[in-house]
Amino acid sequence: MTPPSSSSALPASASLPDTPESLPLGKLLAMALAGFITIMTETVPAGLLPQIGHGLGVSESLAGQLVTLFAAGSVLTAIPIIAATRSWNRRPLLLLALACLCLFNVVTALSSHYVLTLAARFIGGMVAGLLWGLLAGYARRLVPPRQQGRALAVVGAGQPLALCLGVPAGAWLGSLMDWRGVFWIMAGVSLALVVWVRAAVPDFAGQAARQRQSIARTFLMPGIRPILFVLFTWILAHNVLYTYIAPYLAHHGQPVQVDAVLLVFGASAVAGLWLIGLQVDRRLRAMTLASLALFALTACLLGLTGHQPVAVLVGVALWGLSFGGAPTLLQTAIADTAGEHSDVAQSMLVTIFNLAIACGGVLGGILLDTAGAGSFAWMVAAVAALALLAAWQARTHGFRAGHRA
Repeated sequence: MTPPSSSSALPASASLPDTPESLPLGKLLAMALAGFITIMTETVPAGLLPQIGHGLGVSESLAGQLVTLFAAGSVLTAIPIIAATRSWNRRPLLLLALACLCLFNVVTALSSHYVLTLAARFIGGMVAGLLWGLLAGYARRLVPPRQQGRALAVVGAGQPLALCLGVPAGAWLGSLMDWRGVFWIMAGVSLALVVWVRAAVPDFAGQAARQRQSIARTFLMPGIRPILFVLFTWILAHNVLYTYIAPYLAHHGQPVQVDAVLLVFGASAVAGLWLIGLQVDRRLRAMTLASLALFALTACLLGLTGHQPVAVLVGVALWGLSFGGAPTLLQTAIADTAGEHSDVAQSMLVTIFNLAIACGGVLGGILLDTAGAGSFAWMVAAVAALALLAAWQARTHGFRAGHRA
């Protein structure tokens, strides 16, 4: 297959010139919205399971596999797809991914066959893996090096917002319209993004053959494996508690309603992302260590005071504050470490991220059935401490001290 090309594309190693101007928010917000609609497409069905099950003639548990198949598509294909398209110009590839996301949302909206819907969701997940592998590297190339961390924070804002809003937004929209209408809305947003990106975002050339290296060599670059280990343990620990927050609260006598907890977490996560965005270019290592330490200490607080409403809300707020900037910190660290091979490294990050989410659900389920919900906070604290130790040791390669640029 011949990759798309354009004579107007900037070179693969290029970034926009260093100027005193502020961030190119119009371009970055287009990418933030792309990340937002990608996560929304993945998570919205969780709030529509009864309607989807009724519409497709299956049980709610089978309807829930729409989320599973989407995640599986990302986990299984992100790395090979990103590796196979490294030579493609960036904007045509991004436009193709957005157009495909629109298409498979349309197929989901139109389909009355369960197997066809699952196939559309799996291929949609493949597209999502490609999008997440593209966005971070693309955002960094839109700004000079001294602004790259802040640019990633802007682009990354779509993720916590979508994670916070996805399920409740799906449930709310499902109460106003048929579940198929929700997928039509997401298809429409994806199509609007195609127009926005084509009009506002510059193109960059893909990698030349001489610049490309194998996936294995990228994985073996100094610093890549420690970052991926920190990513896996951090996201694993987070998802043990986040996925099973309802059983945790029930175990402690339901001191606070689940909706209130998720609202506090989402708001504080956005605040955490904002704080990290201000500091990541100057204090990447310090902010990573501080976030992990706060996460571990917060888990201990929730373990000790889970029956007290105020303590739970304070703990959840601190948890969100510590976690909101995690994607920005990890994406910045791996992009800095991988250099010109950052797109492949970002696809590894996407894969490990989704794998950690799945493993968090499995580990949480095992703990719930064996040790009970009271064990969640202590397991989270232990795994977070392990992530903190790994980040601390990755001083030379991975989470380097000092100003990034």
